[in-house]
Amino acid sequence: MRSVRRTAALAVAGGIAAAATVLPAAPALAHGAPTSPISRTAACATGGERTGAAACRAARAANGRPFGSFDNLRVPNVGGKDRQYIPDGNLCSGDLPEFQGLDLPRADWPATKVTAGATLPIRYAGTIPHEGTFRVYLTRAGYDPARPLGWGDLGDPILTVTDPPLRDGSYRMTAKLPKDRTGRHVLYTVWQTSSTPDTYYSCSDLVISAPVAVAAAKPVKKATPKVSRSAEPGAVAVPLDAQSPESAAEPAAQAHESWLSPAAEATDDRVELGHQIIVAALIVITGVSAGAGFMRLRAARTQARTNEFAPPHR
Repeated sequence: MRSVRRTAALAVAGGIAAAATVLPAAPALAHGAPTSPISRTAACATGGERTGAAACRAARAANGRPFGSFDNLRVPNVGGKDRQYIPDGNLCSGDLPEFQGLDLPRADWPATKVTAGATLPIRYAGTIPHEGTFRVYLTRAGYDPARPLGWGDLGDPILTVTDPPLRDGSYRMTAKLPKDRTGRHVLYTVWQTSSTPDTYYSCSDLVISAPVAVAAAKPVKKATPKVSRSAEPGAVAVPLDAQSPESAAEPAAQAHESWLSPAAEATDDRVELGHQIIVAALIVITGVSAGAGFMRLRAARTQARTNEFAPPHR
């Protein structure tokens, strides 16, 4: 934030004595406001970063007077009794007239986008550094930004820290956001200084989105083993890679061993009977020599056929 950082740098460079010449007389020795997530004071008040936003213009109009300095929203002598000193509806202004425009119930305040359940880094500008305790609240689930902010909208602090480190002019903290908040919410920060009577109040607007769902890992598809096809219906398919060379060769061997079907065997029986009738007829008609010759011819043909269909030697 250029304007906010420039104001902070001038205050630190000039020292407390120089700052006292330009600031109203007050007992406080510490000034500050959240710059990330951006607060309404850091956005809209004098020296703010988003003074041209519609909500900031409306806040100035409702204020009826110029805003005070963005880092000077402080109330003395509260002493931890915040709910007794700051009434409902005036939490963002700290019930100070010069900041009352910051209490407008609107849904368009300059906001910071965050994710539910995430760790939120917080930078709180310490234009005049001092020790103290920070209490950070978040509006409850179901908070309605169209209604004035009250203490009943806040639960327990999501962060309480004393004397966080100051680096580059800002106090650095982190808070864990609840997982059950989405939409518009308010981060309410209370800084109670430890060596002055002053307490600082601020509202930072958030737009909280739901966590991104992690896509489920796709299951690894197992390779389907190739199976052999059976020529016979009802046969059980066996994976090819599970067959041994010997078992793969068995169907061929079985085919050679059973080359004659029952019908073929019946046909051979009828041929054999016919041959016997012919031999008997030749013996009667031409004599034994002709029958013997026919028998030799038949034996030769039978041997040739046997050789043709016989299975190969293993």
